[in-house]
Amino acid sequence: MRALGDRRQWLSWWDGKVRSLLFDLVIALLLSTGPVTNGTPVTPLMIWATIGATAGLLLRRRFPEVAIVAGLAALLVTASPLPALVALYTLARRRGPGLVLWCAGGLTVVCLVVAEIVVQEVWFGFPVLLGVAVKAALYSVPLMLGLWLHQRAASLTATRERIDRAEREQALLAERAVTEERRRIAREMHDVVAHRASVMTLQAGALSVRAPDERTAETAEIIRQNSAKALTELREMLQVLRDTGNDEDDGGAGARSGPSVGGVASLVRETADAGTEVSLRMPDVPPETSPAVGRAAYRVVQEALTNAAKHAAGAPVRVDVEVADEQLVLTVDNDRGTESGAAATGSGYGLLGMRERAAFVGGALETGPTGSGGYRVRAVLPL
Repeated sequence: MRALGDRRQWLSWWDGKVRSLLFDLVIALLLSTGPVTNGTPVTPLMIWATIGATAGLLLRRRFPEVAIVAGLAALLVTASPLPALVALYTLARRRGPGLVLWCAGGLTVVCLVVAEIVVQEVWFGFPVLLGVAVKAALYSVPLMLGLWLHQRAASLTATRERIDRAEREQALLAERAVTEERRRIAREMHDVVAHRASVMTLQAGALSVRAPDERTAETAEIIRQNSAKALTELREMLQVLRDTGNDEDDGGAGARSGPSVGGVASLVRETADAGTEVSLRMPDVPPETSPAVGRAAYRVVQEALTNAAKHAAGAPVRVDVEVADEQLVLTVDNDRGTESGAAATGSGYGLLGMRERAAFVGGALETGPTGSGGYRVRAVLPL
């Protein structure tokens, strides 16, 4: 693995500016040896022109205009077209079609004619004109190649921009569809569930006032209180559904106003008031958590207590809340049920919801039967 990493680092080093610099140096060395290898007497002016063309090549990627000027000067002095052609290619690829490029191309042809006539000491004639025409046609290849690569890069950039724009538009459409669906669900819950909960609260309150005996009145009052709390939480949930900027996953107002770990104690008391034998063991000072983790912890304990009352009626329930290894550990144990008529089966959505809540905040949930015939729910959530 280390060798592979070193190889990738070397390739990244080679693919960067170093490779371009080495390529330009090779081109510069080739042109600097041109007058010597072809037998042309070397003069100080040729040396200075070659040095200028070499410097222009080294700067051609950032300053292609400087490179073309230095290359044309070298073409006039040394009759070597290589620096001018490389600079012309770079100018076409970097700048694309434009006045500067066409002027540079025209000047290259003019300098080529001057080099053929003056430097090589030949005069106008059909062979000279034919040679100039052929060379001009050949020397237009770098220009056309640079233009093609420039247009290709521009086309690829435009294609990527169109793809990115289409993806952003698709994401906006999907977000809009999700928002509309959330609002539709909020309307349905308000019109149906909230109405039923309100009616149930009113009926329980009326029963607590007109109850024939004290026990019935107490039971009706418990039902009324739980219905009122359910209605309050339902309204909070409707607010979260309607206000997309205050989702519980982003720590907004919907998350801050919801339940937390500190509410587990009152949840246990409410369950005990409903007739379930339940005990609680948790720190005197509830651990500090994020709003999302606090809500998840509360809902996990709430669903576990509900399942215990449904599927193991009459069995004692133990709730443990502790902090271990910088994690919040919630454990809800219940023994085997003793009362008949308890719900034996369920939809399974409660367990699925608990797992999703735990996973959403980066935690984990374990559920399963115990050795004594009871059931255990254990959630580990990050602090």
